[in-house]
Amino acid sequence: MSTSEVYFSDLRSSMKRNLLTKLGELLDRAGLEHIVSSRDLVALKLHFGEKGNTAYIRPVFVRRIVDHIQSLGAFPFLTDANTLYAGTRGNSVSHLKTAIENGFAYSVVNAPVIIADGLRGAAYASVSIKQEHVETAYIGREIVDADAFISLAHFKGHELSGFGGTIKNVGMGSAARKGKLQQHSDLSPRVKAKKCVGCGECAAHCSHEAITLSDKKKAVINPEKCVGCGECILICPNGAIDIQWSKDIVVFQQKMAEYTLAVLKNKREKSLFVNFITQVSPACDCYGHNDAAIVPDIGIVVSTDPVAIDQASVDLVNRYVPAEGSCISGRVQAGQDKFTALYPKIDWRVQLDHAEKIGLGSRKYKLISV
Repeated sequence: MSTSEVYFSDLRSSMKRNLLTKLGELLDRAGLEHIVSSRDLVALKLHFGEKGNTAYIRPVFVRRIVDHIQSLGAFPFLTDANTLYAGTRGNSVSHLKTAIENGFAYSVVNAPVIIADGLRGAAYASVSIKQEHVETAYIGREIVDADAFISLAHFKGHELSGFGGTIKNVGMGSAARKGKLQQHSDLSPRVKAKKCVGCGECAAHCSHEAITLSDKKKAVINPEKCVGCGECILICPNGAIDIQWSKDIVVFQQKMAEYTLAVLKNKREKSLFVNFITQVSPACDCYGHNDAAIVPDIGIVVSTDPVAIDQASVDLVNRYVPAEGSCISGRVQAGQDKFTALYPKIDWRVQLDHAEKIGLGSRKYKLISV
């Protein structure tokens, strides 16, 4: 497997060279001008953050990328697909409202926000990939129809995949509702009755009405209604809901990698990936809160290889001592695996190994400081 280039900038800056300038330099070094052509419609795939969450990418950084693309004569738009779970991004109306309230208004970012899979998540394009788990993927139509694709991912921990970076942002985030259901279909949460106190928080937050309380005031999950989104796992204040840890998480991660392959089909030479390794929260930005960062802010990485950029991001995070006061402070040291400390039952390497196996990229990389 060949070695891919990953361009890195730390967060040091000066009056003559601020972070926005350095971000532009990263885009240039990674070859943005060879990826985006004049008059291209360019999808900037990012996560707008759930209402109440503050760890997502700052809109001012997104504006810098938008301006850079527009200087090449192209037409960028910000996009994401609607969610499966209950929250403020389950349909395009509330999704757009949340994006604007979180700072992604046109007046701020200088580009429109277009939800990729329509009003209720039903606008998708079928993409044939014929992989081990996914024969046909269902991707938000506006992403498929775009001429070029740029992933802007907030790198963080994730309760189902160990970490969430480029592969998570592209594979899961670009999928229409039908595609998200396909990826989650093997996940089956279970209730630990001894820990359940019958508070009803899980039932209240389940948008599919898959959870009810029994006569004994214990949560019960209806497998026919459950879509496997996993929100109830973190919602439960008593840790009473858990995934049935077998092959489920492995298959989920592999499907996510295969969906990334589908998103990039016919766009491999027209794609770029950016990870912001800042405010590295322990869980997904899909929650209406975010816990303290597990490490200090590290920097920004850019690459044309979606596998190499995630591997480099993991390695950069693992170099650091955990941030004082974080949920893993005192449990691991510099050089030790922060994501295994967060989620000891999840092997995050699965997504990278499978992505490499199906030809998405290489885990071998050369880190080039800019």
